Parts: sequence; structure tokens; C-alpha cells
Amino acid sequence: MYEAPDRTSFDEGLEACQSLRPSVAPTIRLALIGGFLPRRCGIATFTADIHASLAAAAPEIAVDVYAMAPAATPTIFDQVVRAAITEGDVDSFIDTAKQIEASCADIVWLQHEFGLFGGLAGDMVLELVDRVSAPLIVTLHTVLAKPDADQRRVMDRLIARATKLVVMSERSRDLLRSVYQADEDQIALVAHGVPDRPFGRASQFKPQFGFAGKQVALTFGLLSPGKGIEAVIEALPAIVEDHPEFLYCIAGATHPNLLAHEGEAYRDRLQALAVSLGVDAHVRWINAFMDTDDLLDLLEAADIYVTPYTGAQQSTSGTLSYAMALGKAVISTPYVHAVELLADDHGVLVPFNDSEAIANEIRYLLGDADRLRTLQRRAYDRGREMIWPVFAERTCALIAESRVVPKAGPIPDRIGIAGFLRICDDTGILQHSVHMIPDRAHGYCVDDNARALMLMHRLDDDALGRCGQLTSVFASFVQHAWNPDRGEFRNFMGFGRNWLEDVGSEDSCGRTLWALGATARDAREPGLRQWALELFEHTAASALDFGSPRAIAFAMLGADFVLAAHPEHDLANRLLRSGADRLLALYGAAARPGWRWFEAVLAYDNCRLAEAMLRAGVRLERPDVTACGVEALRWINDVQIMPQGHYRPVGSDSFGYAYALPRPFDQQPLEVWAAIDAASAAYDVTGDDIWLAHARRAYEWFTGANDRGAIVGDALTGTSKDGINPRGLNLNEGAESVLAYQHATYAIRDFVRKVG
Repeated sequence: MYEAPDRTSFDEGLEACQSLRPSVAPTIRLALIGGFLPRRCGIATFTADIHASLAAAAPEIAVDVYAMAPAATPTIFDQVVRAAITEGDVDSFIDTAKQIEASCADIVWLQHEFGLFGGLAGDMVLELVDRVSAPLIVTLHTVLAKPDADQRRVMDRLIARATKLVVMSERSRDLLRSVYQADEDQIALVAHGVPDRPFGRASQFKPQFGFAGKQVALTFGLLSPGKGIEAVIEALPAIVEDHPEFLYCIAGATHPNLLAHEGEAYRDRLQALAVSLGVDAHVRWINAFMDTDDLLDLLEAADIYVTPYTGAQQSTSGTLSYAMALGKAVISTPYVHAVELLADDHGVLVPFNDSEAIANEIRYLLGDADRLRTLQRRAYDRGREMIWPVFAERTCALIAESRVVPKAGPIPDRIGIAGFLRICDDTGILQHSVHMIPDRAHGYCVDDNARALMLMHRLDDDALGRCGQLTSVFASFVQHAWNPDRGEFRNFMGFGRNWLEDVGSEDSCGRTLWALGATARDAREPGLRQWALELFEHTAASALDFGSPRAIAFAMLGADFVLAAHPEHDLANRLLRSGADRLLALYGAAARPGWRWFEAVLAYDNCRLAEAMLRAGVRLERPDVTACGVEALRWINDVQIMPQGHYRPVGSDSFGYAYALPRPFDQQPLEVWAAIDAASAAYDVTGDDIWLAHARRAYEWFTGANDRGAIVGDALTGTSKDGINPRGLNLNEGAESVLAYQHATYAIRDFVRKVG
């Protein structure tokens, strides 16, 4: 018997995870991704305000901040920032994803703006979100009605990945539904958070900025042409004619991107415009990125807040929300956020680029103190719905709703058969279902019919009795799949019993040989065993030329079954020896420190490769083959056990990435069955009870111990969902999933009985 070398415990990751959590219970760990102070942008301020509001309202939430950092400008962040992500640096995004996974984050909350991350339309952020397993909340600061191709691609991926999409306007909610087809229950409307300060203190704060005795209108934000400030400057001659003490304050540094492109040329043009109109004495420039407290003081000193943006698609404006919360009368162009916030006479809307309308509205307000005061009060009252404590209450509810807790259910004593029978007919087992309804459009395949034939040999007697003649149906399908003219098995058949190809994939041929070997050993009827053996002998030589590692492994498993019943079988012996040598050679070529595997990539049915080596090593009495199987299986188990302790099969998003740890989604039942069978083979070799623990952990994925806390398999009917995606369950119930659940249930039951 092979003696396993010492190794670290699979539970060390769980212990390390638990040590990261604060002592306050219950605890939720939140990974908060966005800009962060001292970076000078609106999202940085917003993210910092989120952090502060959650710290005040929900101390049971441990918030880890991951801050976006511009590549060209070194940024020293506050100590609450756990890590910085460098814009445009793919390795930085990948490293951050690994750090978030290691932290056992319960929720990931992303602040999204297209220009924040780097890449085409900010697609660099997908390198992070595709690698994290926790439920994802995305705050969409911009939702475009007419995205370009790259913007649409990024949005579609985020929507597919996100548990919740947070927007700040009804217009954004409508666009998500109508343009991007997001699900209604996925979208949450949460108004932009705002500070809570007393009403009506303008006269108290005016002297602080030299505004004493002045009537003041303010525009604040990073300076750029889209802000429409020209229209307000052009309105000033008419305003100051009636109100000579009027002052227009333009506060905010030039946008960094504009500054890098043309320096202060835009600001210079605005200043020249004011001089040419003779109103430069009525314009106050504050060329600085102001801290939040200073900005709030400046807002308090103003009487009117103006947002003269030139475009209608501005989804949100934090400064507009701030101005309303502090009780400023607002005059704005009708961009999306302004139309909603200022509805029902909570502010004044003027046409885009209309300086005359701006002049008329400011003159009207300054000339009617009661109207000005009423509008200020109405704005302030609406702002109470957005203050940070209210924002925190709503977001805490979203976090609680989105969080999942993996929890294992019991391993069933028995499993039903109705869900399996539902997708079978007198031709075979249909490949796919739409939810629980068999989908005839995709017909049949030999892969599934071979697996179904194998299932017939392990069903309990009462379940087998309910299957009627299905054993013969599946065997007939397999027999008919053989194409003697090409010397290979066909795979796909249409619903009208028409073959859709002359030759199937190597993997489908390998699975068929596997099923024939299992039938030759395990079928209840001698005639069926003889049929399988003869067909194996007639077809198996094709496997000697397989190139696919999985096809080789499937054929090896079939050969091992044949040798269990017929120890002197020459072809089966040659298949097993040849396959073991080829997998051993592949392992030697691909394995490296930290990557103990047969290929440079991970794909589907991974554990079958290790299982084939374990069974071949025992059958052939080859310690080198056995040792390879044990080492590879230990490594893939490490990869598929999370720090929290639950099992996560390699996700299909991982396929094709060389020497890369797996991405979490989509997760499929087939991997669970393979993991249990391989663990059982490892137990046969080592006698170590740890393999039963691994098999149980894998099976519990079906019962709720998974990344979405979802029950995948239904023991009563014996059916299974098609897997787990970022949003939760894939609700379809295809043949591969149902068969994997059936096989896995019998396999874990047999394993438990074997260990005793």
C-alpha cells in the first residue's frame, strides 16, 4: 500500500480565514472596491463616505477597502486601505482578487465607472470580478442609453456577474431593464448619500470665504467642458445688472485627464470669457480639490447651486445631491439625475446651453426672498431621504440580502428516480432541459447515454424496476453510435434519430469505452456483460491513438473495469499500460512547483485523470503511477477546497488559461461525481480516512455547502440543477447534471459503507 507523505492540513486555510475576522459577532466581511481618499475624484469621495457610513451604522461589518490608484501618480492611502489596485495593470487586478479570496470576503462591492480601471471601456476590472467568488454588488455610477461595443460588453459581463446592481436614479433603473435586460429583482435604487447638517446657515459661513454681503451662486466639481460653465458666465451681465452684489463661485480643480492633455487652457478660456463680458469681478475661482468638510462649508455659504451640464446622460451627480441636502436652491439643466431630484418643484430646470434662461431664473430667485427660501427648504427636506444614515440602512439591507452562508445538508439514504425518468424516452436520454422540461431541440448524445447505461448497474432494485427497458435502450444507443466505416463512435443525434456527425470527440469515445468496461463487469444480466465485452474488444483499439488526456483517462477506467472481470484481457492491459505511461509523461512535462497537474490548464472532469492513475497503479502494480495519482489528486483537492472550508469545483470560466488558478464559475455537478470516485480510489490506495472527508465535502456541494448556499440536488426526485453561476443556480436540469447527481449519491453511499 502506498504511504502518503506528510502534508499541511486542508483546514489550515479555514483557520487562517477565521483569524482575520473581528471578534464582534456576527461579522460580515466586505471587500469595498473603488477610488479612495486622498485621490481627487468623486468616486474616491463616495467610496470613503460609504466606508465612514458603514463604520458608524454597522460595526459588525468588517470593511476591507481596495482602492484604485492611477498608474502615473503615486498615492499614499489611508491605513483603512488594505491594498491598492493600479489602473491598467492586469497583474494588480489579479493579485487583488487573490487577496479578496484569501480574506474570506462575504460580499464584494464595486464602485463602477468606465474610466476608473483601464483597458477598453474599463474592462480591466473584469480580471478581478471574474476571479472572486463572493456575491458581487455593483454600484453603477453611469448607465449609458447608447453604449458603444466595448461599453456594452463590459456592462453585459458585470450584469451577468452581479448579485445586485445599485443605481441612483429611476432613469438608470429603466435603462438597465430596457437596454441591458437586467432582471428586475437584481436592481436596487439607493439615492446618493449626503451629509446631515442644519438648515439655513448661509450667513454664518459667507465670511469664511469672503462672501459677506454677497448673493452667491456656486458650481462645484472637477472642471471640464461638459460642465457647461460657459452658459452661466454668459448669463452674468444680465444678472449683475439687477443684482450688482452677485457673485458666481466656480470651485474645483481641472479634471486630471484634461489637465494632462492641455493643462489649464480650458480654465484660461473661461476666465478670458468673463473678462470679455466685463464680469470677471463677479466670478470667484477656487482652483483646488476641496476636502469634504471644506466643500460642505462652501456649499453652506452659497444661496443657489447651479449645475449647467451640457449632456442629458449624467446618471448621477454627487454635488447636486449634496447641494439639496444642505438646502440650496438648485438651477440645473435637465440631465437624468436632476430631472428626478428636482421634480415636484424641488428645484428649477432650464434648457441646455441657454444662458438667457439661467439669467432669468437666478434674477427671479434673487428678487423674491420668499420664493428663494421656500425652494431651499423643499430641497433640504428632500435631502433628508438621502442622508448617510439612511443610505447605510438601505445598503446594509442589501448586504444582508446578498450574503450567502454555505451550509451542508444531510447525505440522503435514498435517491428518487422520477427526475431521471423525465428526460428519457425510447431512443435514449435527452441531453438538455429548459428548467425541468426536456428540450428536444438538442436531441441526444452518446456521452449521456453511456453514463446512463453505467447508472443502470448501480441502481437499487426498486429504482431499476421503475426504469423498465431503459437498460436496453441505452445499450442500443451505444451500439448504434459505433460507426464501423470510420472506426469511431458518433456522439450527437437529432431528435429524429438522425446522426449529426460521423465521428464524435475523443472524449465521447473514451466515455463510451468506460461505460462498456463498467457494463462488462457490473451488469446484472450475463448477456449484457457479454455484449459489452465484445463491443469493447471490437472498438477499444481506437483509444491507443487518443491525444486527449481525459479521453485517455476514460479509456483507462474502462480497461480497469474489464481487467477486474477478466484479468488476462490483453487489449485492456495494453490500454491501461499505454494510458498510464502517456499520463505519466504528460505530468512530467507539465507539472512544476505549485502546479502538480497533467496539463498547463484545468478543464472538466479533472479528477478522472488522477483516478485513472490511481486505479492503473494498483492494477499494474506500478508505485510510480500510484504516486503520481495521489500527488495530483491532493493538489486538485487543495485547489477545490476554499478557505471557508467548502468545496468549489473548477469553474468553466477557467478553461484555457495556462498555469492559472481556477475561476469560480460556472460550477457543474460532473466535477463532484469525479471528485468522489477519485477520493474512493485514493482511499483504496492509502487507507487514509481523510479521503472520505474529502468525498463528503464534495458531495455536500449538492446539499448547500457551496459558494451560493444553494441546494443543487433534489433527493426526492433524483434530479439536479445544471450548476451554480455567479447569480445562483442554473435552473435547467440537463442529463449530464442529473446523471452526475445520481452517480455521486450512489458513489458516496458506497464509499461510506466501504469505510464502515
